[in-house]
Amino acid sequence: MIRALRAAKFLVTGPIILGVLLVINLATSPGHWWVQWPMLGIGLAWVISALRVLRAVVVLGGLAALFSYLRKR
Repeated sequence: MIRALRAAKFLVTGPIILGVLLVINLATSPGHWWVQWPMLGIGLAWVISALRVLRAVVVLGGLAALFSYLRKR
């Protein structure tokens, strides 16, 4: 569960980090596009984090449905 919370936090902080890197890239070397490589790595990590959070939501939703079903019986 801790991993899912960390992944959810990264879903917010990842794009912020990329935005800061983009501003740095544009301010320091507008002709050279070096920010694409951090975007590739952070984007891949972001997708993995999104899948972790989605898995946790599905598991929690399934447990809630099971609890509700058992409670009605």
